[in-house]
Amino acid sequence: MNGAKQSIPAVHRDVVVIGGGPAGLAAAIAAKEAGCGDVLLIERDRILGGILNQCIHDGFGLHTFKEALSGPEYAARFIDRFRELGIAAMEETIVLSLSSDRVLEVSTRGTFQRIEAGAVILAMGCRERTRGAISIPGHRPSGVYTAGAAQNFMNLENIMVGKRVCILGSGDIGLIMARRMTLEGAKVEAVFEILPYSSGLPRNIQQCLNDYGIPLHLNTTVTDIVGKGRLEGIRVAQVGEDRSPIPETERYIPCDTLLLSVGLIPENELTRDAGVEMDPVTGGAVVDDSFMTSVPGIFACGNVLHVHDLVDWVSVEAAEAGKYAACFVREGSCALPSPIGVKPGSGVRYTLPQSVSGERDVTLSLRVSAPWRDRCVVVKDEGREIARKREMRLHPAEMIRIDLKKETVSGCSSLEVTVE
Repeated sequence: MNGAKQSIPAVHRDVVVIGGGPAGLAAAIAAKEAGCGDVLLIERDRILGGILNQCIHDGFGLHTFKEALSGPEYAARFIDRFRELGIAAMEETIVLSLSSDRVLEVSTRGTFQRIEAGAVILAMGCRERTRGAISIPGHRPSGVYTAGAAQNFMNLENIMVGKRVCILGSGDIGLIMARRMTLEGAKVEAVFEILPYSSGLPRNIQQCLNDYGIPLHLNTTVTDIVGKGRLEGIRVAQVGEDRSPIPETERYIPCDTLLLSVGLIPENELTRDAGVEMDPVTGGAVVDDSFMTSVPGIFACGNVLHVHDLVDWVSVEAAEAGKYAACFVREGSCALPSPIGVKPGSGVRYTLPQSVSGERDVTLSLRVSAPWRDRCVVVKDEGREIARKREMRLHPAEMIRIDLKKETVSGCSSLEVTVE
């Protein structure tokens, strides 16, 4: 069978973008606007827009368009531009494999095709952690959903998933679904978070929980799922510093629905297949300041690279990746010599990109490891401070961006980012 595949001649395309969500759309548009005449976008769904199509709440586009848009409205702005530029798209198409020499095997409605790309942009987004990923004990009744699956059912399929709801995890999708289900007439009993702080944006805590009187219980997790046919209730307990349940705090809460909002995982099976070096903290690829991975000609952007808090930053980052992918096709390279390593220091969970050239302006993206107030994010070169940014509020749910001029970075040997 493999030999039969290899006998199928490959079609050449200059830039191939995998994923038609906000990252893929922005990357394809930027590659085209940078002068690449042959751009192909591959999307497994029947329509473009990705996860934005089911995000009917507003709050998108505040940085990009200076107005609050719903997810479909935000996506439409990019889809319209995508169509104006005449960029080719293959919907309902699955990329089966990606090799290190940028050969893709794709399937569309039962047909098979091999594509040889001058450059590949990975923009596959992310997926939700499931019940199995966090090992919740108990039976397997109906009524247990990831928050994103419930959002899809309600907003795209017009299916009400339950009437009496508990939510495990305070990620942004879970918070938004707490409000959404309340507006549809459900009773949201509470949101339970195993951490001592919320893992969602503070604005969503206020707008989705506090405004609707929905309690948030920190340092609390689900210890058991009750019910065999349909969910009947859950047991929850407080956790200690080691995040293990404290038995004497356990209590039972009747409910017919449990939503899980317990984290997102970058969708990187194709990335690994191509032999790309991975970052164990972000779950995405290791990239330089052109968003190129360790495999020449393969770029990564958006939530497949690291999970973002705002779609606006996804679009900004993806546009850079698209521009440099077009440069790679045109010039045969976009990497600059003598990369300068960037690493997280005290109080910082991760930084991205993981290396910079010192020959171009760059924006560092990072997340802190714990909540703080009135601290500074400091960039140092072997102990010498080269940049400082004061933040009145730092939270692991909020991505921090620091702009560095090439004059500041040029000549540095290594960069470390810390919270002071």
